[in-house]
Amino acid sequence: MFISFEGPEGCGKTSQIADLAEYLCTQGFDVLATREPGGTPIGDQIRAILLDLENTAMQERTEILLFQASRAQLVEQAIKPQLARGGVVICDRYADSTLAYQGYGYRQDLEVLRRIVTFATGGLQPDLTLLLDLDVEVGLRRRAGGGGWNRLDDYDLAYYQRVRSGYLEMATAEPARWQVVDAEQPPEAVQTAVRAIVMERLQRIESS
Repeated sequence: MFISFEGPEGCGKTSQIADLAEYLCTQGFDVLATREPGGTPIGDQIRAILLDLENTAMQERTEILLFQASRAQLVEQAIKPQLARGGVVICDRYADSTLAYQGYGYRQDLEVLRRIVTFATGGLQPDLTLLLDLDVEVGLRRRAGGGGWNRLDDYDLAYYQRVRSGYLEMATAEPARWQVVDAEQPPEAVQTAVRAIVMERLQRIESS
């Protein structure tokens, strides 16, 4: 099973993924937790370029293609082999991030982006995408308080509001894959909701 986590800044994806991965391991699942951009040695080098605050001259198309390069490497080197072994993959962001941030956020052509993403991923889609949703301003305050501010955090409020709206629009358009979780709840409540969704889906797959 391939699970992706999406959401605006400060939604708590990283800690929720760590807790979920640990829980699934205790339930006997073979779990790979990974992230975008990165997740492979080549992808991590690309990640460093993307996050560097010195790279303010980076063009939008350059950013889009760097994300796809990292993603293509991750799919072939890590995600596909884990799925082929019958394991579970949990990915901190995936292809939907490109549509949310570069499509809705930058207002780039969504159909063009979908074609680029399909090429990078070889058409591989998650079985389940969890959207940890919260108010943009709440998320940015959390993100600022957490340290590690980078180039991808350094946009205006309207940009992040477009990103959140894009996520919600995608979730509404594809309800069989997406599940929206209220990320303004306490972290323990978010994790409880996440586990319930994931275990129900895993049990459905195992019984089919």
